[in-house]
Amino acid sequence: MGLAADERQALSALFEQVGPDAPTLCEGWTTRDLAAHLIVREHRIDASPGIMLPAFAGHTKRVQDGYAAKPWPALIDQVRRGPSWYWPAAIGPLNELTNGAEFLVHHEDVIRAQPGWEPRPADPARDEAAWRFARQSAKLNLRKSPVGVVLRHTDGRTAQAKSGTPSVTVTGDPIDLLLFVFGRSAVHLKFDGDSAAIERLQAASFGM
Repeated sequence: MGLAADERQALSALFEQVGPDAPTLCEGWTTRDLAAHLIVREHRIDASPGIMLPAFAGHTKRVQDGYAAKPWPALIDQVRRGPSWYWPAAIGPLNELTNGAEFLVHHEDVIRAQPGWEPRPADPARDEAAWRFARQSAKLNLRKSPVGVVLRHTDGRTAQAKSGTPSVTVTGDPIDLLLFVFGRSAVHLKFDGDSAAIERLQAASFGM
């Protein structure tokens, strides 16, 4: 089906498993809030700007809270179905572009917030997509990094994420690198470089 579709279905199944009040890595959000967020970004163009722009965040929160108040099975069903056929992201290639990283990251947001979580088994296609998304997102998401950053795949490939001196090399599996780029801390990574630079990087806030 493609990464976006696969992760959407897997996340929907996980929602059913953990319930509406489970924690996520999205600060302050339960699984109910996360499901409502996913629906807003795919169904409410009037509320979508507030996801990124603080000036519109109040309206977005009111709309999102309205969805979150709906019965849990209805929320899951709407997430699982995805956008209406006329929504731009319903188109295959655009769906992968706009939803691949979104659903992969949010799926991990639920997995890794649960007690005793373990990384998912390696999947070549998914992991290659995660590496691509990490490289594509890094320059924007790490633009405020106080130090230079190089991402290193466990297979040895590297990507310059942020130029600067001193520089820190962050090594890990592709999904962990992607989550790091999106500001998540529940990751298994190795940091190489000056100790003070590593401390500054680990203390910084990332993401959109």
